[in-house]
Amino acid sequence: MSSSNVRVRFAPSPTGFFHIGGARTALFNWLYARHTGGTFVLRIEDTDRERNTPEALQLLLDGLRWLGLDWDEGPEADGEYGPYFQSERGGLYDEYLQKLRDNGRAYDKDGAVYFKVSGEPQVIEDAVRSKVVRTEEKDFVIFRSNGTPVYHFVVVVDDITMGITHVIRGEDHLSNTSKHTELFSALGAPVPVFAHLPLILKTNGPGKMSKRDRGALVEEYEQRNFLPEAVRNYLCLLGWNPKDNTEIFSLDEMIERFDLPGINKDAARFDDKKLAHINGAYLRSLPLDDFVEKGKPFLEKAGLIDENTDRDYLRTVLDLCQEKLRSLDDLAGYVGYFFNDEYPIVEKARRKIFKKGDPVARLKELAVELAKLEEFEEEILEKTVQGLSEANELYTGDYIHAARLAVSGTNAGPSFYALLRVLGRERVLGRIERFISGCQDAEN
Repeated sequence: MSSSNVRVRFAPSPTGFFHIGGARTALFNWLYARHTGGTFVLRIEDTDRERNTPEALQLLLDGLRWLGLDWDEGPEADGEYGPYFQSERGGLYDEYLQKLRDNGRAYDKDGAVYFKVSGEPQVIEDAVRSKVVRTEEKDFVIFRSNGTPVYHFVVVVDDITMGITHVIRGEDHLSNTSKHTELFSALGAPVPVFAHLPLILKTNGPGKMSKRDRGALVEEYEQRNFLPEAVRNYLCLLGWNPKDNTEIFSLDEMIERFDLPGINKDAARFDDKKLAHINGAYLRSLPLDDFVEKGKPFLEKAGLIDENTDRDYLRTVLDLCQEKLRSLDDLAGYVGYFFNDEYPIVEKARRKIFKKGDPVARLKELAVELAKLEEFEEEILEKTVQGLSEANELYTGDYIHAARLAVSGTNAGPSFYALLRVLGRERVLGRIERFISGCQDAEN
């Protein structure tokens, strides 16, 4: 089969939230279609009318779009492809049921319609698990007594009529596959290639990840302000092995390298910390203008900036801090003191710095030297601190830690000399003077 003939599908049932396992399945199908130059079909399995809801469907579609997983065909609406809906394909199911009746493989019993199994071993050539042999020993229902078709029947009819060549889905479907191969054969249709993906285990403890576990729902990541590119990158690694230690992929690299033989047999352990690490790497690699645009809403919400904020200053601050940031949620707390002189002093940092030496004395000495400077550039600032430390036979850290606490309220942050440069001479001196005054008032 040529690559261009590959057709895969993601076929979720909109009965609740968009689970991370479903998103991983959608991604693997999408990547395989893009890798082979094939077609990615979205099919909504909505025949369970009691459990399916419009809200759940919207969450699903929004989640796919947020992850950048576009589908390639379907009924057109408003210039876009809509997904296929099983609820709109009832005529096809009746037609294929008649085919089974005609060849003696379907019969009525107790008001329902049953499929007559062959009793022969079903050899499943699985692209992940190699050969799997299962035998269906009991006939099974394909139409309920209320006249609605059963999942096992409709999924096979849909795969046949849509020309699906590869069925990439979760391991929990493996037990159903012998039913499906029986139906493919009875309907005289070729059996697609199956690839059953490993389970996703919860971060801690045994058992697969459920919707109640933290990190299990796609919409949670959008709410937590993760970058969709980072979530997509992490999902790619959840059960697929790139054969080296690479963790960060561009989308083009992901498409080029992804293939079915790289999918693991063993269950994948969900790791929220690793996902956060990957998100931070993506955040730090954003072009500065993109980072500024993504960061502005967080600073506006925190009341740190408004329409009157100097854009060049904002850009300079975010350029300085981008390489240290791990999450957009942390942005306002990390850069707040650049935009607000009324910043808190972190007590833990204060205690740590006041345990050693005399930080107030160091600040007084530093303020005298900084006041003499006509230029507030990093190289000059560094030479000034080094000169002080040599003259007083102290560590440069004695000055740096005290000054950082005074001008930012904390003992961590971006490069110290760059921090002073961006704040500027007058603001730095004013903050040091205010800090010293506060310490003296506390002693009296």
